[in-house]
Amino acid sequence: MGTQQSKPAGPDLALGIPIDDVADGHMLAGYVGDDAVLLARRGNQFFAIGASCSHYGGPLAEGLMVEDTVRCPWHHACFSLRTGEALHPPALSPVACWAVEQRDGNLFVTTKQEAPAPKPRGSVTPAAGMPEKIVIIGGGAAGFAAAEKLRREQYPGSIVMLSDDDASPVDRPNLSKDYLAGNAPEDWVPLRPASFYSDNGIELRLKAKVAGIDTRSREVALADGSKIRYDRLLLATGAEPVRLSIAGADLPHVGTLRSLADCRAIIARATTARRAVVLGASFIGLEVAAALRARKIEVHVVAPEKRPMERILGPQIGDFVRALHEEHGVAFHLGDTATAIERDRIVLKSGGTLDADLVIAGIGVRPRIELAEKAGLRLDRGVTVDAYLETSVPGLFAAGDIARWPDPHSGESIRVEHWVVAERQGQVAARNILGQRQPFDAVPFFWSQHYDVPINYVGHAETWDELTIDGDVMARDCLVRYKRNGRVLAVASIYRDVESLKAEVAMERDAA
Repeated sequence: MGTQQSKPAGPDLALGIPIDDVADGHMLAGYVGDDAVLLARRGNQFFAIGASCSHYGGPLAEGLMVEDTVRCPWHHACFSLRTGEALHPPALSPVACWAVEQRDGNLFVTTKQEAPAPKPRGSVTPAAGMPEKIVIIGGGAAGFAAAEKLRREQYPGSIVMLSDDDASPVDRPNLSKDYLAGNAPEDWVPLRPASFYSDNGIELRLKAKVAGIDTRSREVALADGSKIRYDRLLLATGAEPVRLSIAGADLPHVGTLRSLADCRAIIARATTARRAVVLGASFIGLEVAAALRARKIEVHVVAPEKRPMERILGPQIGDFVRALHEEHGVAFHLGDTATAIERDRIVLKSGGTLDADLVIAGIGVRPRIELAEKAGLRLDRGVTVDAYLETSVPGLFAAGDIARWPDPHSGESIRVEHWVVAERQGQVAARNILGQRQPFDAVPFFWSQHYDVPINYVGHAETWDELTIDGDVMARDCLVRYKRNGRVLAVASIYRDVESLKAEVAMERDAA
């Protein structure tokens, strides 16, 4: 995870620079006072915004300028060069914005613009035709992004957010990466401080168990017997880890990683653990392996496949990921599974055993669709939604890990379990709940971090018939294209950030 520079680099933009120092379509990093500032040019228009992404501090000058926006090289957040507004997650907060003046052939970055007016608190009655009460079921990426977007869209009505978690919405990708490794402070974990919800009139109810949805009376029934009326409903229940079904799976040193409570339980165990076994070579499983190695714990990975991540990323990146983890001391036991877990070891199908005082299962997740099923929504290995993320029941929307939507890029109905996709769907669902009729057409994106190596992936390719590699995977410098019938469906990259962004833009412009 990045941090902003203590002394911004580049020229002092308050003192001015020649106009010709910024070519059309280009960006330049400099500073004004103590602030790092990005200066960008589009034709004869000049823009100045904060130079560091509000997500994890990525250097926007090393990203990609697309018309009057800039995209972050690290995790593909997008900002308006005109206003500094965060247009696409994972960034949710704006960056600062400055005025730019032209004098005598020079550019001067001058006044810092005032921040937008505070969001309404939900105390105003919505206009005719606008829903008076919106209920969101789920406290993950999609649910939070929807609630935040509703207020950013100046929705004045009531928002109730029901989460069965005991913690307010958190930055879940951090839980398997820096926070678990001990490299991220506690205050990086919440998506927003507790005061955000009361300040913005969002009624966040934690530990709220929803028993059912009555779509005719438009009521949500809670497990405690109470009911909540709604005008529009967003179902964003997410996914849950697949549980082990072998003997010993319920022992106290066996866990999964999904919630902040899960993560804290692993950290507590890790303080005394000497040898951990991760079951499953999934993204989460291997990120957990890397985080535990950062804590100097011996780590073994047991998985049934021949190569980690081969189904998603292909054999070349699979071999690279395995070699990278082996360089850091991880031992792999591939083509094998656990048949039982005992107090201090696991038993393998191959007949051997592995000592373990900490066991983490990373064998996948499944969408939480029980509420949707009980409510009679149309299902297809997830909750079926249309291009506007509306379910088969009018006024009831779904977003995030549970939603299967018509993807204009692959031409297929897809469901993906990516953090950024969930956030972007939450925002689009919020707009459509307000009647804006915006199709969800974002290109799927995710990133995975292994030690100091990030892997970025744009697009969606469940299958492919051709894989091409530009660069050298083992040298940590590559762009891998996944094609079907000659068409690029997805691109994975290692340290090819701008090319990854360009691939994303190309896919946006080449929708099926």
